Amino acid sequence: MAPPPSQGGLGRVFPPMRTITLLIIHCSGNSVTSKLRCADIDRYHRSLGWNGCGYHYVIPTDGEIEVGRPEEFVGSHCKGHNRHSIGICYIGGLDAQGKPADTRTDKQRASLRALLVELHKSYPHALIVGHHDLNPQKPCPCFNVSQEYADLQP
Repeated sequence: MAPPPSQGGLGRVFPPMRTITLLIIHCSGNSVTSKLRCADIDRYHRSLGWNGCGYHYVIPTDGEIEVGRPEEFVGSHCKGHNRHSIGICYIGGLDAQGKPADTRTDKQRASLRALLVELHKSYPHALIVGHHDLNPQKPCPCFNVSQEYADLQP
């Protein structure tokens, strides 16, 4: 007999699923003026032959939290860590000169924190890390995730 569905953060009800040990923060590698949305990332990832957006959540510059891939599905956002993680991407990460930088708008900062608070309720033992923490050759997400979200770490 399968365990009953559980109530997750954000009011979600979902069946038992994979074990989540990481919440991985990414940036899209676009300028802060980018109008990119989750639907755009979904189209691009499908053009690569993927099953849609590789991130579970995308936060455009207006701060809206957009759902990409459902949490119960393995993402495609961090090689070697997809099976046990949730991927979150904010749009931005490049300054006006095209250099890596923390370009999050105030609305993105607030939405990212709110999302992480909710996800922490569903996955209280998951570490919150930046893509760079798992792949030091990547500047993404262009800020110190562990330090900024130290209060949410297990």
